[in-house]
Amino acid sequence: MGYETVLKGGRVIDPATGRDGQFDIAIKGGKIAAIEPTITPDGAEVVDLSGKIIIAGMIDTHGHIYQHVTGKFGLNPDMVGVRSGVTTIIDQGGPSCMTLGGFKHLIDPAAKTKLYCFISAYLVGGLEGHMYPDLYGPNGVNPEHTIRVAKENLDIVRGVKAHAEIGGQSRWGMEVIKVGKQISRELGLPLYIHLGQLWPSLEEGPVPDPDELIRELVPIMEEGDMLAHPFTRHPGGFVSEEGEVHPIVFEAIDRGVRVDVGHGSHFSFEVAKKVLDTGIRPFTLGADMHGFNVTVPPEGLDKGLRESNPFFGAAPFNLTVAMTELITLGMTLPEVIATVTQNPATVLGKSDELGSLQVSRGADISVLEIVDGKFRLFDNSGVEVVTDKLVRPVMCFKDGERFDSDSPLIPPPVYA
Repeated sequence: MGYETVLKGGRVIDPATGRDGQFDIAIKGGKIAAIEPTITPDGAEVVDLSGKIIIAGMIDTHGHIYQHVTGKFGLNPDMVGVRSGVTTIIDQGGPSCMTLGGFKHLIDPAAKTKLYCFISAYLVGGLEGHMYPDLYGPNGVNPEHTIRVAKENLDIVRGVKAHAEIGGQSRWGMEVIKVGKQISRELGLPLYIHLGQLWPSLEEGPVPDPDELIRELVPIMEEGDMLAHPFTRHPGGFVSEEGEVHPIVFEAIDRGVRVDVGHGSHFSFEVAKKVLDTGIRPFTLGADMHGFNVTVPPEGLDKGLRESNPFFGAAPFNLTVAMTELITLGMTLPEVIATVTQNPATVLGKSDELGSLQVSRGADISVLEIVDGKFRLFDNSGVEVVTDKLVRPVMCFKDGERFDSDSPLIPPPVYA
């Protein structure tokens, strides 16, 4: 058949098609040419994946990869992407209407990883990870300009990013969030809301009621919109000060609001267990890696500056560590795989291209291994959990091109 590459002997798990079993996959011309129980290589390069798991190319729904333009916050796209086993990344709020051109014409063409973005509702975008809250008030948004630029670039803009920190709410109310919703509604794209973080320059004053934030926020959101950081250790998230999940969260999910893990430095095992025990399941799993929470920070980032940043995190993680954590907390392997394949493809409106292994589609494929042993997992609340299985990236194929998982951002296993 003239195949170029044949992946042999792996367990294929594809929630979109229901396929789960041992299959060979043939690649030709950058596309998946065949998926069969056994494929004769006929001279093609054979990649032995016995004991490995083959899934559709992983999609990270919460990246910060607008390198250099967003300061030390932005990471190299391919370090987070193909060199970590991830074939597609959505940058969450890095580019704005003023800076989208640089992302589209400089960052995207230079990356092997497929890039999309949720455009920032704010004029300045994600500069330095929102270290300067005065830039993110009502005077820092321009819905008309943002809508125009996004409409001109719908090939790469697939949603709108806004923030709902309790510090911002105490200063400006919900005005900026409402503008973000206006932008997303006129674009027909989802609004992605960051929950549960107090802006640093607002920490000196009285802390407003964090439970009030989510009660005001959720009614603004519509079907397809996304709430990030459900498992946050910070106030203002899914869990009230009384330790219970807000009833309004269930109402939102019932009407089609989606939940993205947005792991980052926010993740808390205690909160995650409490939320998952109610039956809530994240729709997508974004890693939320950036220069202040990865094991290898960007060159030139001073240690003191890094550790003083409100987004600092010391717990080593990446997308596959986050997958491990969800499995350890009781989600099934196919459920977790869906959060990084089928479901984010739906969010992007690209289910006909991404998120599933199907003949004639682009050969976007991730290969994982599940390592047995005793491993320690940490969060930034100081909680430690021991697990007997660790999900690790092995390689990926982007349009048929192979990339081994050699990124320095992949944390080494921490043995118990």
